[in-house]
Amino acid sequence: MIYPLPAVLVTCGTMEQSNMLTVAWTGTVCTDPAMCYISVRPERYSYDIIRRQMEFTINLTTETMARATDWCGVRSGRDYDKWKETGLTPSPGVMAACPHIAESPLSIECRVKEILSLGSHDMFLAEVLDVLADESLIDPETGAFHLDRAGLLNYSHGNYYTQGQHVGRFGWTVKKK
Repeated sequence: MIYPLPAVLVTCGTMEQSNMLTVAWTGTVCTDPAMCYISVRPERYSYDIIRRQMEFTINLTTETMARATDWCGVRSGRDYDKWKETGLTPSPGVMAACPHIAESPLSIECRVKEILSLGSHDMFLAEVLDVLADESLIDPETGAFHLDRAGLLNYSHGNYYTQGQHVGRFGWTVKKK
């Protein structure tokens, strides 16, 4: 198993009727065009919503969102209004009809390009439509996103962790002094 994984909340549906589910099977697939994926069990309530609408938003989660992230992973939107139960705030999408989570430091709006049945989960392969970032985490001089200040949540073997400290930048081991 490849761990740790990001613990994300995926939102789907519309502002009028939406749901969110916890996903750890997610990641980047391609940079040009920008593409990512989520893997969801077909019996999950959100599965049919995503399949019908062919859009979803990946919302990165933080240490302060840990309780909501776990709760959304063990409760079904068939039985609960997850927005009400978690206290998270739905915000209108920019390029997608589904809401994103206002408290998330980074939300990635996606349009499904292909659904692959892989066994226990189906993979929703998607193009990135837009990336919504918390402006307070953007460096005004470089435009870089400060993940180190976001307090992102990771998942590993049934446990949640926050991200560790910055170790180095890509290529730092061979950079000329």
